[in-house]
Amino acid sequence: MNRNSLKKFYLFLFPVFIFLVHLPFVFATAKPQSQQLIQNQTNKETTQLPGYAKAIGDEFIAHAVSSNIMYDSLNLNTLGLSKQAFVNGVKGFYYLRSQGKLENENILSIVDFSLPSSRKRLFVIDMENFKVLFNTYVAHGRNSGKEYAVKFSNSPSSFKSSLGFYITKETYTGEHGFSLKLEGEEKGINDNALSRAIVIHCADYVDERFVKSQGYIGRSLGCPALPEKYSKPIIQTIKNGSCFFMFSPNTKYLSHSRLLQSAS
Repeated sequence: MNRNSLKKFYLFLFPVFIFLVHLPFVFATAKPQSQQLIQNQTNKETTQLPGYAKAIGDEFIAHAVSSNIMYDSLNLNTLGLSKQAFVNGVKGFYYLRSQGKLENENILSIVDFSLPSSRKRLFVIDMENFKVLFNTYVAHGRNSGKEYAVKFSNSPSSFKSSLGFYITKETYTGEHGFSLKLEGEEKGINDNALSRAIVIHCADYVDERFVKSQGYIGRSLGCPALPEKYSKPIIQTIKNGSCFFMFSPNTKYLSHSRLLQSAS
């Protein structure tokens, strides 16, 4: 092969080589249209995240493009959880996690006091794997109301529930059997939880039989008491540093919660 022929051969071979080298990258970066639409929405939602969430934006978006989409995908509306309760719960959950306060950092529990006690208003959600782990009844304080919890207090001996965000602590065996301590994270709203002995425990009055007989379950002295059947597995799941949120569309709480304001 003469020099001119060899030169022409290399000139032909070079672009073929370049194409072959880049071929895997071409296919790797090509996305189905639906996936691209999701990515576009992801980018849009990321720019709308508050400052603390942008620091963990990739992780936040990896769990759900937005709390709205997650709410729909878990069928939480069908289960009865209010969208307002979920959206606020997610905000507080990610805020507490960004502050390094959660050790059991993939579990979010929400008590939705916008629902009557005749409804299953405790929702334990696995935020890592997108699953509702438990949905069951939960009691409110006897002085918070009968069917609905409408009055709340942080005061000792008030026998009322306290709203807001808590972090679950260690378990112990006490008067009500296997129980779980709660530490309130909101000053002036629920920070007396430990001194008030506001804990998660089982109670025989948290049962559908009471709903059938009187229209609502029994009430506690302020503790979020659970059905005997589910109390232990729920406590084992959420113990040691998970986020526990007791919600109400109570205007006083929503306007005074510094944690929610920081998370917005």
